[in-house]
Amino acid sequence: MSDGQGGPYDGLGGWTPESLAVAGEVRAVVSAPHPVLSRAGGDVDPTAEETVRLAADLVATMRVSPGCVGLAAPQVGVGARVFAVDVTGHPKAVTVHGTFVLCNARVVEATRWKPGREGCMSVPDLTGDVKRASRLVVEGDLPGTGALVRLVTDGFEARALQHEIDHCEGQLFLDRVAGAHAVYQRKVYL
Repeated sequence: MSDGQGGPYDGLGGWTPESLAVAGEVRAVVSAPHPVLSRAGGDVDPTAEETVRLAADLVATMRVSPGCVGLAAPQVGVGARVFAVDVTGHPKAVTVHGTFVLCNARVVEATRWKPGREGCMSVPDLTGDVKRASRLVVEGDLPGTGALVRLVTDGFEARALQHEIDHCEGQLFLDRVAGAHAVYQRKVYL
């Protein structure tokens, strides 16, 4: 396992979406109040064919969705603990591990809590202020290989990981806002 301080896939053992060897298909994203978004997803076998296909589909769907930095299985209607993240090129990102997918992820350590604005493809009309750890250690399994990895990250990537792990646990960012005063209508720019 790695401390996450090296190259773009440090901590991932050289894993990339191409490691899946499956062409992902774009899936429809469900919106709240769809019931799958409020149920905890089940653990998956990261080496199973359906998990590998789901991982590829999450990456494909994320890549065609403007501004998307993460997408969890419940957001495409699947009650499973699988999500994709890629904060590459985001102006708030400091630590960047590139595009990756984790299965059965769990937070090992969370420190340096800070508020920040979040939005979500499954809650298209709202944003909200959510307090999240700005330093994070997460463990999870890589789809395809099943290898257990540990990622150490911070800032915006840490926020994205927590947001997606919440989806896998049946929570939306709206479940974590401080109250109605911390929820805002999403701005639309023409």
